[in-house]
Amino acid sequence: MILVDSHCHLNLSELASNLPEILANMEINHVGYALCVSVNLRDFPGVLELAERHPNVYASVGVHPDYEEEKEPTPEELAGLASHPKVVAIGETGLDYFRLKGDLDWQRERFRNHIRAARLCGKPLIVHTREASADTLRIMEEEGASAVGGVMHCFTENLAVAEQAIAMNFHISFSGIVTFKNATQLKEVAQKIPLDRVLVETDSPYLAPAPFRGKINQPAYVKHVAEEVARLRQIDVAELADATTRNFMRLFKIP
Repeated sequence: MILVDSHCHLNLSELASNLPEILANMEINHVGYALCVSVNLRDFPGVLELAERHPNVYASVGVHPDYEEEKEPTPEELAGLASHPKVVAIGETGLDYFRLKGDLDWQRERFRNHIRAARLCGKPLIVHTREASADTLRIMEEEGASAVGGVMHCFTENLAVAEQAIAMNFHISFSGIVTFKNATQLKEVAQKIPLDRVLVETDSPYLAPAPFRGKINQPAYVKHVAEEVARLRQIDVAELADATTRNFMRLFKIP
């Protein structure tokens, strides 16, 4: 059985300060691969260096929608950075109407630029959406995101949103939130979407699953996410692991 953490932030200090142990815990818990996700271009060299140094770590490049003060990259700049063989995706990108309010036209334009970059380089998107699902899906459709596909990371929306994203060639990734007792709507999504569109992630160092809720998260804990999704679907965790690993490799074009 091999699991994949499809979204983590190994470069952040909570994990980077103890990386040998973090990687060892991945191996102990059968987590064979991890995707270290970029949230700004200032830290991207560190993300890429991790991927270059560790054969089982991959990278993305992008600017998170929460960082208003960041320099706006052009689609051409992003596509150029994504040409590195260990960079397998564009993002984290998307829309966030929870943390930021007011005129968010800049955020929508940034999202459009990331979709255009993904189409330029032919690599999939990692999409963050929070209290913005209607605009997120609309912009994805307008910009032709289905041409490259991608993943709706740390999904927290309802089944209808999941189905619309899947229709646009996207996967749905479940984080530790799916293990929370009050995540009723999300548990329904985990039960009902096609297995070939399911991914699992930690978003570590954030959102540790039960039984570690409130503690620093790490890629090894994706095992608990997989166990909960398998329980909800009434399948063996090994079947869930095989499917999500296969989905990850296919989506991100990893041999």
